[in-house]
Amino acid sequence: MKNYSIIRVGNEYVVQAGEKSVLKVASRRRAARLVTNAAELLDSQVAPPITPVTEPEPSPTRDPGIIPGLRDPT
Repeated sequence: MKNYSIIRVGNEYVVQAGEKSVLKVASRRRAARLVTNAAELLDSQVAPPITPVTEPEPSPTRDPGIIPGLRDPT
């Protein structure tokens, strides 16, 4: 987490990510520990492999001149 802050509000501490308040705790040490743990978890996540986009195989098409269920009169 690159852009976070811990601010005191009354007797509690609020962790902010950017401009958004995300967590409220009673101890500044606990707030700092939680931010550190969250940053470590985010850094340890492995990005999913990128799979190339492939074109779907063409589906079989019907002959537009044939109507299903209609018998040939010959």
